Amino acid sequence: MSPAQGRFRNIRVYWLAFVVYWGIILFGYDTGIAGGVVSQPYFQRHFGLANADGSLNIKRSNEVSSNVVSVLQGGAFFGALGSAPVSGKTSTLLAFSTIFIVGAVLTTIANDPSNGLPLIYAGRVISGFGIGAISAVAPAYVSECSPKDVRGRITGLFQIMVATGVMISYFINYGVGLHLKDSPNVWRVPFGFQLVPAGIMLIGLLTVKESPRWLASVGRSQEALDNLAYMRRDSTTSDAILHEIAEIEAAIEEERIARTGLGWKEAFFGKGNFIRFAIAFVIFTLQQWAGQNSVGYYAPQIFASIGYSGTKNSLLASGIYGVVKVVATAIFIFGFVETLGRKLSLFISAIGMGTLFFIIGAILKTHPPPIIAVGQTPPSPPPASKAMAAMLYIYVCFYSMGWGPLPWVYVSDIFPTRTRHYGLALASASQWLWNFVVSKVTPMMITDLKYKIFFQFGTINIVGMGIFSLLIPETKGRSLEDMDVIFGSISAEERQANIMKQEKSSFLHYLVRREF
Repeated sequence: MSPAQGRFRNIRVYWLAFVVYWGIILFGYDTGIAGGVVSQPYFQRHFGLANADGSLNIKRSNEVSSNVVSVLQGGAFFGALGSAPVSGKTSTLLAFSTIFIVGAVLTTIANDPSNGLPLIYAGRVISGFGIGAISAVAPAYVSECSPKDVRGRITGLFQIMVATGVMISYFINYGVGLHLKDSPNVWRVPFGFQLVPAGIMLIGLLTVKESPRWLASVGRSQEALDNLAYMRRDSTTSDAILHEIAEIEAAIEEERIARTGLGWKEAFFGKGNFIRFAIAFVIFTLQQWAGQNSVGYYAPQIFASIGYSGTKNSLLASGIYGVVKVVATAIFIFGFVETLGRKLSLFISAIGMGTLFFIIGAILKTHPPPIIAVGQTPPSPPPASKAMAAMLYIYVCFYSMGWGPLPWVYVSDIFPTRTRHYGLALASASQWLWNFVVSKVTPMMITDLKYKIFFQFGTINIVGMGIFSLLIPETKGRSLEDMDVIFGSISAEERQANIMKQEKSSFLHYLVRREF
């Protein structure tokens, strides 16, 4: 075995994932930044969210907070749907990244109290449209380029990048709240920073190659073979490369024969397809109601509700939460995702999260935090608040080992090349749809439900997500082409016969090329 085929064989695929997932940092950053921005006292005063006596107008604050956060998800929903016809192209990522930048600029330049909020809303919608498309295209692109033995780990980088983006957003809000708290920079700096990862991705996309599976699906077979060999750091004539390209082309040919003239009806209701689309929709519906988005989007407000009063305390607690999430996600993705399997990881994750939510709700019910009067210096968090914060930090560890990264990994696993762009678009649209709903209602739920919000999320985790985890099929260690067999689109015998036929054809093609 050559060095190229050893430890660093997949280095080019990791580089591709690293580049593409800078766009996913935008996903995490943009979802995490808004809650901290609208919690800044200067933002609240500047845009009329405070009463005459300086106290916060809860109703107005909840309305603006939910709008600033949720309009991003609304735009992302349509961006995810609009990406379906062109998923897999690097040019698609370039185009939607440019759209995102336009929205980021609008949110950054907003200033006038009379039209600043509408400008922020418009910018967030446009940025959301770009992020929604990126979130649909990126997992499919990375999954199609990844070998099956490390595909879960590589596609799981998606969630690490999301967590990294969220963490960065928390600490930028924390830094702004300490050093730039009395100027428009409380929103200009956080919103303007979005341009950094967007620019890195745009430049990085110029260094990566197109998906071999996508190229093969549009008839560009030689380019597909060349790109596959490049990504595997191997020769186009090696047995492993010829077998893999034969497997890819066999699956594509089967899909072409079975689904010529594919439309929406055939894509969703073709043999073995409907169950995959149902899983994709449900898995993201449950993920959005797991509680993480409510905590993630409104971390300062959540920590304030359990006793971390004052901007400094709540933002610092949020930043620590972000660090724990990144570290836990990275440990799971690189250490356990290919060991525990998808089903077991999702089940343990759901039970752990649900249990911790019930503990937090019980502590908050029996030990409510003290009420802080207007102008009073926020005290240090009481012991009960520190205990609840610790439970949230442990909670995000359970989230990061299952329901955080694995829905994207799982959905990327189960769709064939022919319908993957539809499947990822539906999954992403489902994710953003419920994202929108959860982000819109969370401020009101925090105010109205108080401790009961944690009981609500605990029930969803244990009853809904725990049972769902046990019902779905395991995909660990199976190739993308195996999924048709798992979901009944074709029998194992038929698949093996097609692979042998394609291998023979590829070998004969190679002999002809060598002769001439």
